[in-house]
Amino acid sequence: MSAHCQLTGAQPGFGNAISHSHRRTSRRFDPNIQSKRYWLPGEGRHVRLELSAKAIKTIDAIGVEAAVARIRARGVKV
Repeated sequence: MSAHCQLTGAQPGFGNAISHSHRRTSRRFDPNIQSKRYWLPGEGRHVRLELSAKAIKTIDAIGVEAAVARIRARGVKV
């Protein structure tokens, strides 16, 4: 599963893991990506989306139709 959100575009961030001895090694901070299936009443079908936890809450607030419109406006195929 790729670590980016289809709605918000959240991607991994990069930084350093710092040990007790203060030695730095590179690491990545992945967003909390979940696979979620929604019913699109306008199209009469289900869509499966790869979303961050924040995007799932956004869909709960604005609705799935508006969210899919935003995803398509970003140029992502749904």
